Parts: sequence; C-alpha cells; structure tokens
Amino acid sequence: MHDMSGTIRKLEFWSVDVPITDPFVVATGARTIAENVFLRVTLANGAQGYGEAAPFPEVGGETRESCLIALQKLGKAVLGRSAAGYKEIGLWLSEQALTHPAARCGLETAVIDAYCHASNIPMWELWGGADVRARETDITIPITDLDKTVVLARGWYAKGFRLFKMKVGKDVESDIRRLEAVHRALPGISFIGDGNQGFSRQDCLTFAQGVKRYGGTMVLLEQPVLRDDLNSMAAIRRETGIPVAADESVRSLAEAQEVVARGAADYINIKIMKTGVAEAVEIASFTKASGLKLMIGGMVETRIAMGCSLSLVLGLGGFDVLDLDTPLLLASDPVTGGYRYEGSRLQPWSGPGLDMKAAPSPNVTTIEQ
Repeated sequence: MHDMSGTIRKLEFWSVDVPITDPFVVATGARTIAENVFLRVTLANGAQGYGEAAPFPEVGGETRESCLIALQKLGKAVLGRSAAGYKEIGLWLSEQALTHPAARCGLETAVIDAYCHASNIPMWELWGGADVRARETDITIPITDLDKTVVLARGWYAKGFRLFKMKVGKDVESDIRRLEAVHRALPGISFIGDGNQGFSRQDCLTFAQGVKRYGGTMVLLEQPVLRDDLNSMAAIRRETGIPVAADESVRSLAEAQEVVARGAADYINIKIMKTGVAEAVEIASFTKASGLKLMIGGMVETRIAMGCSLSLVLGLGGFDVLDLDTPLLLASDPVTGGYRYEGSRLQPWSGPGLDMKAAPSPNVTTIEQ
C-alpha cells in the first residue's frame, strides 16, 4: 500500500457558519451559530476526503481561530505522507497538537475519508463493519423556559424521538420541573440528564430524587459534576442507582483508564472532537475490554463529523447510546450525500468513505506540495 498514489498532496480548509435553530444552551455556555471548519484532502491518485473541526470553546477551550492557526502548521506537516498510515498520522498529530483536538480530528477525518475513497470502501468497513444497521439517536433539548421545553419536545416526539437528552445543571429546581413537564406531556419516553459539569454532588442527588418522585425514566446521568471530581461521580452512581456517563472527564485514553480505575462511570462517551479519531478508537476498545458501556456524541457538528462517528458505531460495534443529533439542530445542511436521518433513525450508506461532499467557500486556504 505504500506506493506514491496514496500520498497526501493537497489540503484545503475553510470556515463554515451554520445557524442553530434554537440557541444551544448548556450549563457551561450558549451557542447560536456553529462556527466550524471544513477540510478537504486530495491524494496524488485524485481521491478526495472531507473532515470537520467543530470547536466548542466552552467545553474544549478551542476556538475557530485557534483551529485555523493549528491547521496551517499541521497541514504542512502531513503533506507527502501516505494516507494508508492514517493511524500513525492520528497518533503523531496528538503528540504535536495535544491542545487542539478539534483541528486534529478534522484533519484525521479527511485523511481517513480520502484513504477509504482510494480503497473504494465505506468508512465503516475500515473499522470492521461489525454492526451495520439503522440506529436510533436521542435528541437534545437545551436549557430554556418551561413552555419552550415542552414545545420543542412535542415537535421531536411527533418525528419519532423517544429518548430526550435534557441539558441540566444550572438550576436544579427548574431542571426537575422541566423534565416533569415533558414527562407528563409525552407517554413512553425516557431521559438522559446531561449536567455538563454544572451540578454539585448534592444538587445531582436532589435532581435524581426529584425526577424519580414523579416517575420519570432516567437512563443516564451524563457528566453531572466537574470533570476531575471522580469521587462524586462514583458516589452518584452508588446513591442514585442511575448509570453515570463520563464525557468531559475523558479527553484521553489515560483519563479513560483513570475513570475505570476509580469506578466513576458506567458509560464512557466517545467524542472524536475531544480526542481525535485514532485515540477515540483506542478509548472505545479499552472501554469495552473494561466491561463498561459505550455512548457516542459530538460537539455542534454537521453530518461530516457525525458521519465519522457513525462509522465508528457501525464499524466497531458495541455502542449502546447514540447522541448523534446535532445536524438536526442546525438551520441548514451544508453537506450532500452520506448517511441520512429518517425521524430518529440514522440510515447507513454504501458509497466510499463518508460518501459526502461540501463545496469550498471563496475564502479557502490551500496548502499543497
């Protein structure tokens, strides 16, 4: 596979602004526009691949500006390398740019996509194709007032969504009331309570008890407390009997190992924007080997980054909870082809790579040999 044909010859990247239909409010901050970066890699054999960097400053500390600067440097460094060495490239990138995971993720995704195009296989086949079928996703309801919460939930319910990921962690009494209102309005639903590190241990226990009191079904408490407060996460698991998912607590394989060692979670939430793609695969394998469960999510991403995550789901298998909904929260879809949504289901695709295209904007930056 090390002929010159699979050599990375050109990288293009450009800024993409996609409005979010309803402000994406979480305990740590709010967004009204996804300020992302699209990338396109071209190999010497003409194969092309796409990637996306979706920095979420309030969570990862990266901004679009920092992504663009990092990509200038990292882009030059990958030119001339073979796309077949995507795994080595991914691990090398994480050494070079530890604090720029979104930028790395976009570059890795584009290289992998180009390699799959050159090999004429769907990206999920690269990871093994262990579980290729339509999959159900949750839908995220941001922190908003009571009436708006119910209106949003009803709208998604009508489209077939039954698992509601409620953003919580700002005001425990109002969190309890919002979930109760949705629970009373819609039969046969269940909740994920996503605190985005906003709760104290006591507030989280109060929240869990409050939801239990009116019979709400809570399948997961996601990152209720500060990322390094693993003691509280372990205590919350024990005291509520509700499974806990580690999200912000796991930004590397080492942190995943720590979470497992401390008994701090039942699930680990894989996000390629937190770790890059190669390390995400390592974390997923480690999680399964440790007997924990897997969920997968994203930042505010289009179908490019989500398509890479869905490739991991269909390829590696073993993912129980899918939180791959953010393209549905965007006001438009800047991407053609690839997987598609039918109500709450993500439908697999059969074309090569991600099987997607996006038109570069006029302000594209090009790096080539």
